[in-house]
Amino acid sequence: MAVSGIQTSIRPGQVWLDTKGERIQAHGGSLFYENDTFYWYGENKEKTTPGSGVWTWGVRAYSSTDLYNWDDLGLIIPPVLDDPASPLHPAQKMDRPHIIFNEETGKYVCWVKLLGDSAHATQRSTVLTADSLLGPYEVVRAGFEPLGMSAGDFDLVVDPITKKAYYYFEKVHTELICAELSADYTDVSGEYSTHFPHPSPPFTREAPAHFERHGIHYLLTSGSTGYFPNFSEVASAPDYHGPWAVLGDPHPDDPTRTSFRSQISCVFRHPKKKDLYIALADRWLPQLPEDIPNVYDVVAAMARGQAPPDTSGGDRSAMAAGLGENTAIADYVWLPIRFDGDIPRIDWLDEWRLEDYA
Repeated sequence: MAVSGIQTSIRPGQVWLDTKGERIQAHGGSLFYENDTFYWYGENKEKTTPGSGVWTWGVRAYSSTDLYNWDDLGLIIPPVLDDPASPLHPAQKMDRPHIIFNEETGKYVCWVKLLGDSAHATQRSTVLTADSLLGPYEVVRAGFEPLGMSAGDFDLVVDPITKKAYYYFEKVHTELICAELSADYTDVSGEYSTHFPHPSPPFTREAPAHFERHGIHYLLTSGSTGYFPNFSEVASAPDYHGPWAVLGDPHPDDPTRTSFRSQISCVFRHPKKKDLYIALADRWLPQLPEDIPNVYDVVAAMARGQAPPDTSGGDRSAMAAGLGENTAIADYVWLPIRFDGDIPRIDWLDEWRLEDYA
């Protein structure tokens, strides 16, 4: 059921509408707080329907003063339609935008990931800058391979004290990289470390989301199963470069082990709450059944060209939807993180309010 009208709470997994009554399109997104206003930006999937051939139609942004009700600000990075070679052409499959502010240059710096026009293409990065969070953005570095690596899902972090920036990215289907950025945040400096080596999907860690609390660094990551949901993993470390200690699944009460059928894209610390960290996640395939079988078994079977194991015909049909492009109907799962000592936990809540947190 769609959430419409004036909102007074967050309802994970329900259709979330903007103040005009339209689906919010800010997937794989992040929150930015500036001038007492929250900005939510991400992939605009409104045209990513079956048969469209459109992966992402630019980057869309919304503003809010309460995190409940969102005004559509339009496309802050529109698609380029007249040049198929442009990194912003829909055929290049741009996703996962992240924006950070460089105090020294006064520039807003946006990195995006490009899957390319082929399923077997090397994944590359493009960097854009702007004088305002809402743009216009100009491409300053296009289609490059950071450190000579195929760069997948990522997160950007700016140290609040030193202002040094870090780039966590999946070296595609191999391991996770923590790379330091150049002083202007538009390139890598050459200093980096490697973490969580795995030989191949589905165990390769992707979709890193970094946050820090009480001097401890945390990384939330997912397995590599395409748009199919899988269980998250949380790790902690004393420094940006580790060493990382794996703490397990932060969703201990989810019997499906699918992160409540979602994938985390960002962790946002509320600037006016004492200890409120919010995990932003996408439910890419809301049509999947709640009792989805072990997704690792499903993906492994599909890779062998077999039907998903031990599923009914209806379940197989729902699973097959994950191979297509139907993310225009993807929903959001925003949940607060609680801490069991220094261990992050994410519990399911049908509805929750910011006012319940100090």
